[in-house]
Amino acid sequence: MPRLRVTAGPSTAELVPITVNSGTPHSIFSDAFEGQVVVYIKGFTDTDGNVLDSEYFHREDRQGITWSIQVQGRFLKSYSADNVMFGNTFDRPLKLPWGSGAALKFMKFIDPTLDHDLSSPTKPWALSPLIATMPHFSYTHLAASQSAIESGPDGNPQSGTLGDPTHRAAPAPAAQPASRPEPHSSWPPFPPRNARSIADDTSELHLAMHAGVGIPSPPRLATSDSGSSTSSGSSSNSRSSSNASSSQSLPLEVVRRDIGPRSHSSTHLCVDSDAVHKKKNRVSASSISSISSRLSETGKKERKKLEKAIKKAEKHDRSLQHLDTPAKRQAYFRDTEKRREIVFGPEGLITVDFCYGFIEFAPTLALRLPGGISFDLMHYWDGQPVRFVCCERKHSPQHASHAGLHTNEVKDGEEPWGRVLWCVCIELADDDGEKQTARNGTGDVNAEDID
Repeated sequence: MPRLRVTAGPSTAELVPITVNSGTPHSIFSDAFEGQVVVYIKGFTDTDGNVLDSEYFHREDRQGITWSIQVQGRFLKSYSADNVMFGNTFDRPLKLPWGSGAALKFMKFIDPTLDHDLSSPTKPWALSPLIATMPHFSYTHLAASQSAIESGPDGNPQSGTLGDPTHRAAPAPAAQPASRPEPHSSWPPFPPRNARSIADDTSELHLAMHAGVGIPSPPRLATSDSGSSTSSGSSSNSRSSSNASSSQSLPLEVVRRDIGPRSHSSTHLCVDSDAVHKKKNRVSASSISSISSRLSETGKKERKKLEKAIKKAEKHDRSLQHLDTPAKRQAYFRDTEKRREIVFGPEGLITVDFCYGFIEFAPTLALRLPGGISFDLMHYWDGQPVRFVCCERKHSPQHASHAGLHTNEVKDGEEPWGRVLWCVCIELADDDGEKQTARNGTGDVNAEDID
């Protein structure tokens, strides 16, 4: 097996070497993401030539798996689940072997949301929405108090918190890198303890949906007389106005409480005193009746609109509660609109395990597909790093006006993917990489390379 090195970081330009098969998490943090990563590779040979093993590959629920990239963390800015992508990006063209079309069809079969341009003459890529492509995905809703402490009101990390790039532990002794802050103690253990594997858990995912669906604050029809409040109705109106201005959506339990049964008598109607003065203190009963009727009708429409939104959210709640297997989750989130209803942000902790068995790393690097098709990848790998990235979706100019259009239109010199949020990179050890580049420099394809 070739000697490999694995690096990780918050971007492709900020990667540091990490251990493999040790189960030791490595921190990743930036102004957009904070978390930790562990990597397992079956038969991994490190830069010193040592072959490392892990009990991970001997677990009953991971039989046949040959590599695993596990990440736990949270986004410090709000992202639609449709805009958080995961996959591979490259800096130069790939030398795809004859028969690679079969491999791409296989990948599209296991992940219908996959989009790619692996034949690009500049920067090949293959990306899918993270929530739909991950073999194992878990969402934990963090306590509101914890999110408020760790993040500012705009979702960005506050000074002195884990997510603050300026926050560091005390410098280590000379010739040693400064230690990085550890994840919050209230986060679930990572990787899971007692040889347990990451399993799908979307039981709290509906809490992320509420922010995306957008349930408006309930209407309050009261107005204030001369700027004073003399009734509980006015006080309630003030609170509701504050809620409406600070958030465009509310949790279902808050909405249900606020739209409890109300009678017309509880609606506080006041008349502008300036208008009364201009009319010489004469306001007809018919005028008041007309105003009251219009306000009442508006309230009914808003109430119906709100109740419809609640029913829709409750329906989605029930749907999400039944996503108890990876297959159900992946099938559900193939729908673009369903992905857009989920919002990842500082209050949502995501834990994933990207693991498969169709690439073997020992005794040689090979791609093995169903039906007995296999490729010796060492004959085609020119030594360039293989990056697994979580990144923002890069929309085409038409995407804003045509929902569902995801075709990437890239100007010369631009990358066909958005900002990288975290990255894990597998590359050949330095001297092996130089030899491999020289060996494959011609890009010649030999028939014996394909079994």
